[in-house]
Amino acid sequence: MNDSPWIWQQPGWPNFSWQAEMLNPLLRACTQAQGRLLGMIGAVGSDNEALNSLDTILQNIVTSSAIEGEQLNAGSVRSSLARRMGLTGTGRTTARSEGLAQLLFDATSAHQRLLDLERLYKWHCWLFPGEDKLLARPLHTGTLRGEEPMQVVSGPLHHPTVHFEAPPRAGLEEQLGDFLTWFESSRIDVSLDPLLRAGIAHFWFVTLHPFDDGNGRLTRTLTDLALAQSEQQSIRFYAMSASILDDRTGYYRILESSQKGTLDITPWLQWFLATLLKSLEQALARIERVLSKARFWQLHRDQALLAEQLKVLNHLLDGGERGFENGINAAQYQAVTKVSKATATRHLGDLLAKGCITRLPGSGRSTRYQIQYGVSLQGDQTLSSKLD
Repeated sequence: MNDSPWIWQQPGWPNFSWQAEMLNPLLRACTQAQGRLLGMIGAVGSDNEALNSLDTILQNIVTSSAIEGEQLNAGSVRSSLARRMGLTGTGRTTARSEGLAQLLFDATSAHQRLLDLERLYKWHCWLFPGEDKLLARPLHTGTLRGEEPMQVVSGPLHHPTVHFEAPPRAGLEEQLGDFLTWFESSRIDVSLDPLLRAGIAHFWFVTLHPFDDGNGRLTRTLTDLALAQSEQQSIRFYAMSASILDDRTGYYRILESSQKGTLDITPWLQWFLATLLKSLEQALARIERVLSKARFWQLHRDQALLAEQLKVLNHLLDGGERGFENGINAAQYQAVTKVSKATATRHLGDLLAKGCITRLPGSGRSTRYQIQYGVSLQGDQTLSSKLD
């Protein structure tokens, strides 16, 4: 046992406190980013909206498991998600992928439903479908954990380091009942910011650790539920679990220090909000790329373009490592499209003349080209003269 009391041993548990003045700047930034993201959703179009939502849910599921060290078959999970969303999904599914898809869909699509013990039990069963019981140590699924102490330890057996210890099994039903009552009543508490509510729910539930296994994944699912409730919509465009995975070490460090701290959970809420903000900003950048791509093709919808040119333009529009973020030269065009050097140069010249691309500083073999956003051929009659 740790020398200092665990947070659940503190007098007044679980009456958390926090320093609002330290959280307000992050809260404002998150709320603004959340509002911008919700405002952009209607502009992406129903097809893009569905695909982006599928990709986000998939990312949430895969990265939440990766935080726990489990590598999922992303193709199977994607197929299970696509089937539920009415999209094309021809890949093989498994009981595991079906359960995980059902879990997150229930949390987000049914975000208005009451969260009670029965629903939590169902979530736990979906997390560990029947066939998995044959592959791992026996688990008590769909019921609370057993009488054994729930600890997270490391180091040698003769002198382990206890990083976390959950409240004892005795009284767990009452503590979990208190949490579920708060979770429902806090939805209409106008004095509690919905994003702070999500952070508190995350910390409180993971502290209780009510199940034999899967507590971290269920905690993050519950957080997705709380965020969906704060936005009053089930469409997901950001994956907080992905941002948590990016700082997995920091995640466990802040949880451990907060578990051993006081009922003032300001440091945890600061970390939570900063991580949420990162998720929102990444989603904004991704949606902006989708919208920019749509605007580009709307502008050039009447252009006669070759298949090779379309392929390269889509690479450039997608951005990132696979999208030639720093532009493309003739040699790269040649490598992507498998055309001759002369053809690559001719294709690039045609795209330049049509206003699809612009030439970046440099000349000769180092000449690189990037997407020309928002400029039509009529808007720049000199483009054709810019090619060497």
